[in-house]
Amino acid sequence: MKVLIVEDDNFHASYLQDALSEALPEVTEIIHAVNGKDGEIEARQGGIDAVIMDLQMEVRNGIEAARTLWCERPQSRILFWSNYADEAYLRGIAQIVPDDCSYGYILKTASRDRLKLALRAVLVEGQIMVDREIHRIQKRTTIPRNRLDDKEFEVLLDLAIGLQDKQIAERRNISLRTVQNRLLSLYDKLGVLTDQDRLAPLNKRVRAVNRALITRTINIETLEAAQREFDAWIAES
Repeated sequence: MKVLIVEDDNFHASYLQDALSEALPEVTEIIHAVNGKDGEIEARQGGIDAVIMDLQMEVRNGIEAARTLWCERPQSRILFWSNYADEAYLRGIAQIVPDDCSYGYILKTASRDRLKLALRAVLVEGQIMVDREIHRIQKRTTIPRNRLDDKEFEVLLDLAIGLQDKQIAERRNISLRTVQNRLLSLYDKLGVLTDQDRLAPLNKRVRAVNRALITRTINIETLEAAQREFDAWIAES
């Protein structure tokens, strides 16, 4: 079994290699790539059975690298691991994972035994496994009824990269009224319209982005990806 580790921190990469050797005697070769771009190159060399993917990397983050890997090899088994339980990461993974594909998401703070369990469950047994601690963190930081749906999240991203209402309507092929309704809904869910804001009105658009960053509904990787997608849309238009 040939496993690719995509991790820009050498200490964490070494830790993963040791955990793999302990948990998966089936592993015959471990390849280490230091960022998402190099990970894509290594995966294209062939023979990779499974991938462990860091999410936050300076040169091509884990979501973008996984998107490419899954587009080229939809059956690839990928275990994501990260320091963060951001909603943006979970949403990003959910949007790109192929049907009937095995994947997992575990925090770097998980115990070694928990990591080894995840490695076997996802990479060998082909299960879907999201660390319980990620769900606990989300429950503490996000009220389910306040979670943005996919359409509201799209508008939030457009807002965050600087698009005006008319531009959002054109890009998403929806009416201006629909854009404004979705903005009102996300303002409400993000807690933009508080009593204090009504007494001393703030810029709701800026406030929404501020709240989204604080609650980790979006993060820098999400914004970078959104900008690239917008640039590609402009080029095609």
